[in-house]
Amino acid sequence: MSKVSNFTEGKLLSPLLKFAMPVLFAMFLQVMYGAVDLIVIGKFGTAADVSAVATGSQVMTTITSVINGFAMGITILIGQKLGQGKFKEAGNVVGSGICIFSILAIIITAFMLIFAIPISRLIHAPEEAFNDTVLYTCICAAGTIFIVAYNVICGIFRGLGDSKTPLITVSIACVTNIAGDILLVAGFHMGVAGVAIATVFAQAVSVILSIFIIMKQGLPFHFTKSSIRIHKDIALKILKYGAPIALQDGLVSISFLALTTIVNALGVIASAGVGVAEKLASFIMLIPSAFAQSVAVFVAQNYGAKKYSRAAKTLLYGICVSICFGVITAYLSFFHGNLISGIFSNDLAVIAASWDYMKAYSIDCLLTSFMFSLTGFFNGCGKTTFVMFQGILGAIFVRIPLSYIISKTTSASLFMIGLATPASTFIQVILCLIYFIFVSKKFKNQETTADGKYKQAI
Repeated sequence: MSKVSNFTEGKLLSPLLKFAMPVLFAMFLQVMYGAVDLIVIGKFGTAADVSAVATGSQVMTTITSVINGFAMGITILIGQKLGQGKFKEAGNVVGSGICIFSILAIIITAFMLIFAIPISRLIHAPEEAFNDTVLYTCICAAGTIFIVAYNVICGIFRGLGDSKTPLITVSIACVTNIAGDILLVAGFHMGVAGVAIATVFAQAVSVILSIFIIMKQGLPFHFTKSSIRIHKDIALKILKYGAPIALQDGLVSISFLALTTIVNALGVIASAGVGVAEKLASFIMLIPSAFAQSVAVFVAQNYGAKKYSRAAKTLLYGICVSICFGVITAYLSFFHGNLISGIFSNDLAVIAASWDYMKAYSIDCLLTSFMFSLTGFFNGCGKTTFVMFQGILGAIFVRIPLSYIISKTTSASLFMIGLATPASTFIQVILCLIYFIFVSKKFKNQETTADGKYKQAI
């Protein structure tokens, strides 16, 4: 039977690092799904093929971010129930989650298959890559059920404090995807369709393997077939926690999709270049993202146990570790963006365009080290409405309009357009710091000690 990790006692830094590393590697391998697609198509296809896969994968990334946001509702609620010692209710969280996400999978699949062509037109997929963009989107959309199932299962494991099992399953799936890409694209010359099929098949493998592990190990709380129904109060809490995160993550992804739309209008080279840069950025943002998820899990348990000072200390550790890695990735992005862009394409023009755009991301590497851990802290506390608010403000009211305005100037470069991203992150960091001060004052003198008294928390 699976064990529950207790993060409310003992040391913090070493358990946080121990938990975050598997999360980081699992996220790395998930990103590798799209990266391998882009690498293989970049080596065996044309710039139009690269543009199609890059644009199509950006659409699917938006869908995945929404699903992952909803799944965080399960992670947070399970963590809080375990911190409170309510193990039976934790089982009901899983049952309600299965029902909610089954409905979500059906809705998303139908929507994407029906509107694949209008969506491709909306994001200005270059004419040379339009048909393949639609094809890639449709094939991947058909596998939405596996994306949903995988994120729900990962949400459950993370809530239990288990970050290793998702790493194992996604590792096997990633190897499957690499083998599939090479076989279908390099071997059978299936192009864009080949990489899409390989991706869906790999996702299916990860889900089947995860279910097998759960059936073999069991869950460390009461869970039966009768648990699989919509428990009204619990379902509402899952949605209360998950919906704001999903909306925020979705709108942030849409803002990047809008940026892709703006760049697509500049031609296939700019489109391919930014597509490569965005894929590199997804790797660069892995470390702060991993610590955001890890901080949320640790904070959720300590928040449930009313140990607010441990929650705040977790945030501090998350920021410190993230900023150390942020400095390294910022240096690589700004000074060696051409070398890392060359991994995804042989076209010198595409590489140059990617590097120009990557220079703007070097600034964001530093800012997200603060912002991601802060949002992880707020998510763990259940303050997801604020997380949604600051995300929407940065994405919709700063990143999109600023990138559009810059793109219309005569001297606009991809670097200048890319500056809209760190500009929005800077505004979000300021908002998060102000809200953290407010939350700190609210939690002060509310921390329960073992004898039921209170002590100063933050």
